[in-house]
Amino acid sequence: MDKKCIVGLCFIMATLGAVNGYGQTDSVVKPPVYQVGIFAPLFLDSVFNKNTFRYKQGVPRFIMPAVDFVQGALIALDSLQAGDDLIDARIYDTKSFSQPVGVLIRDQKLDSLKLIIGSVRDDDYIQLAAFALEKNIPFISVTYPNDAGISGNPFLVIMNSTLKAHCDAIYSFILQNHGTDKIYLCRQKGEQEDMVAGYIKQMNEQDGKPLLAIEILNMDENLSASFLKSKLDSNSNSVLIGGSLNETFAGGLAKICSDLYKTYPITLIGMPNWDGFTSLFKNKTLIDFPVYFTTPFYNEKNDAFSKSLTNAYYKKYHGRPSDMAFKGFESVYLFTKLLVKYPHNFMNNINDASLTVFCDYNFKPVRQRRDIAIPDYFENKHLYLIKILNGNISKAW
Repeated sequence: MDKKCIVGLCFIMATLGAVNGYGQTDSVVKPPVYQVGIFAPLFLDSVFNKNTFRYKQGVPRFIMPAVDFVQGALIALDSLQAGDDLIDARIYDTKSFSQPVGVLIRDQKLDSLKLIIGSVRDDDYIQLAAFALEKNIPFISVTYPNDAGISGNPFLVIMNSTLKAHCDAIYSFILQNHGTDKIYLCRQKGEQEDMVAGYIKQMNEQDGKPLLAIEILNMDENLSASFLKSKLDSNSNSVLIGGSLNETFAGGLAKICSDLYKTYPITLIGMPNWDGFTSLFKNKTLIDFPVYFTTPFYNEKNDAFSKSLTNAYYKKYHGRPSDMAFKGFESVYLFTKLLVKYPHNFMNNINDASLTVFCDYNFKPVRQRRDIAIPDYFENKHLYLIKILNGNISKAW
């Protein structure tokens, strides 16, 4: 794997900058050129000394998500080059020593872009969002599930939905499918846990009074089967919202629910990051007990695009693409196609379902204040409810 990744890094270094795709051209009428910037924290200046790889022990793990993202993006660009459109795509390393995002903006190196696609966060995210607003360029934030406090920016598009959007989706699912069941919000102390509780409360009390009877269970010192058992009814279903992003809490709550499941009907719905908790996938004590979570990304990988990516990735890198490679491929292919189709009206057509690649998306304007006409940003509100059962995942809703 390390050798494969080093080869991939060398390929990225060789293609860093312009990746031009040229279709058929007319000798008289020149077709438009669609300029796309793809941003990711590759840290190439840190891992290479000129063309020599610095790390003798293998590729550092902290750069792998960005490397995989860019590898998927490059395969998407290869596919796009097979068409008739002229695409001038450029890969930018946001952790470059000489040309970080701020310098690129200052030196007007990004002024010609028509689309920004990024797997970025923190200062890079904020700088690109501000630049996108200034220049009226759509900025697709692919992987960062946060608005970073940005407001009044109708050119920012968040693919990886925020925690609030996930809480809204969980609440909507419960309202539609479990409105008459007992509902509990299980939590521990913490800032993120306060946010989850606040979002659920906001959804449940939009008219000033609770629509659903949701009881909050503070389980810092009561994460035990006996405490939870005292709240459950063996004759009716209970829905438990796992209102914490902590893996220890999630694993403990799931274990308790699994122990009580045969006697007390329980539906346990966790937070979006539960998809990465090994304690929920490789825990033999959770046999036959389903755990649910929400995600904006779900792909069974049986479609033509997935097979094409998998085959191309193997030919180039002799391995299987990771989820980040799929995200890089999808975001670049989908939104570049959208730019080509709607070069002058991109944002008004961002939900064109005819261009779907892997996942379904529903981008809606978000306004923190109802009296403001301009959206703070656009966010994907289409979330899948996924079931973890015996170490496998499947779409539940």
